[in-house]
Amino acid sequence: MPKTAYRPDPKIAALAAREGEASPFFDPVKPARFPDAILRYRNNRWAHAVGLGALGDAAWIDHFARFKPLENNLREPLALRYHGHQFRAYNPDIGDGRGFLFAQLRDGQDRLLDLGTKGSGLTPYSRTADGRLTLKGGVREVLATEMLEALGVYTSKTFSIIETGEALIRQDEPSPTRSCVLVRLGHGHIRFGAFQRLAYEGDSASISRLADYCIEVFDPDLAGLDEAIRTEQWFARVVARTARLAGQWMAAGFVHGVLNTDNMNVAGESFDYGPWRFLPYTDFSFTAAYFDQTGLYAFGRQPDAALWNLSRFGGTLVSLVAEDRLNAVLQTFPALFERTMIEAFFRRLGIAPSGEKDFEFIVALLQWMENTGIAFERLFFDWFCGKASVLRAGASPNAKLYEGSDFATLRERLHSFDPVRPERLAHPYFAGEPTTMLIDEVEAIWSPIAQSDDWSAFDARLASIDMMRTALGFDASAWRPSPNF
Repeated sequence: MPKTAYRPDPKIAALAAREGEASPFFDPVKPARFPDAILRYRNNRWAHAVGLGALGDAAWIDHFARFKPLENNLREPLALRYHGHQFRAYNPDIGDGRGFLFAQLRDGQDRLLDLGTKGSGLTPYSRTADGRLTLKGGVREVLATEMLEALGVYTSKTFSIIETGEALIRQDEPSPTRSCVLVRLGHGHIRFGAFQRLAYEGDSASISRLADYCIEVFDPDLAGLDEAIRTEQWFARVVARTARLAGQWMAAGFVHGVLNTDNMNVAGESFDYGPWRFLPYTDFSFTAAYFDQTGLYAFGRQPDAALWNLSRFGGTLVSLVAEDRLNAVLQTFPALFERTMIEAFFRRLGIAPSGEKDFEFIVALLQWMENTGIAFERLFFDWFCGKASVLRAGASPNAKLYEGSDFATLRERLHSFDPVRPERLAHPYFAGEPTTMLIDEVEAIWSPIAQSDDWSAFDARLASIDMMRTALGFDASAWRPSPNF
């Protein structure tokens, strides 16, 4: 990843309130003061990409554990205000409860990126919680974001983890447990729930102002249009970006776990990783959260959840755009999702779509995978670049499955697609075993950290993911306003 200069650009300051008034968008907050600060992880690839790679460890800790402001950036952290539907029940009592926006800066693509936190202390929205993050939660977020980026998902990046020396009590893991503060690099922190809060409060002027801020940041080519037109077109792009993200999750075999409206943002970027899981095998009813008793956010229901959340978001814009126009935009989601499923699955397979019955091929492939119980990641590893991997697939532990009559039509279709950059198969990664991130593997990585402060399994898995990322060559961080562009 090319290095770039540090380019601070605290755009969100334009949304500040007049002196003596409260902002409808955020609250200035103070970070917690931690008893210790032990640097456990720094994302050097992305640090260089945003001009912070030259920071020494001491300066890194000053900025990302003690939250000394970055040069020419936000002078104080901001806890963002939002509401949200949580498992489809509206909750007006949430917001940034253990995190804040710390800084904004630009990368080499000229994207405005946010440095936000998790576990940085109490805010006005902490309610009865302690504002802290477990070290295990931080480790899990690194593993999720690194794996997703390697698999081609447009995701936030875990930028830093610093252990903070506090003992936390948690019901869902052995307590007391270790604590950390995490910094996330993301393409915007404007959640659907930010608009929901303003709509709940009847603040249409602030909805207009926030929409214009988002258009300026993410879609500036729309800025000169009439308000109703630019907002409608911007909403159409948010719908398209969200459809693309849902397709990428499906192709990665990823289950987010908690697709509440406050966990989706207008940039179409995946973020906020709690009880996530990767599929061991294709199972559309597979859930990530033990508390998702009805399977609302199961693997196969994620596209529906995304569309439902978009409908709630669209409903906040009715003061700016006619309702029938917003509904017409929402009706484009199924076709957009189908298109992005083709894009995401064919990229994962390393083959070029033919334009004829490509979606039907994906559906048939997933049905076969579900029926046979083949390991999800194994199929994509064995058949990467399609017919260019015939010999590799024949040497796979699953070779007999591929020889079966029920796979014959799929095999024929795979042979009919043109491989994309088949030279990638020469990478040493394809001579080994596929890298996976199943729940038992996550626990095996965490266990030696918890028991003896042994980070070797964690480091080894990150190295394996890095090898996979290099071999696959997906540019998961490339920004496109929508799949239509």
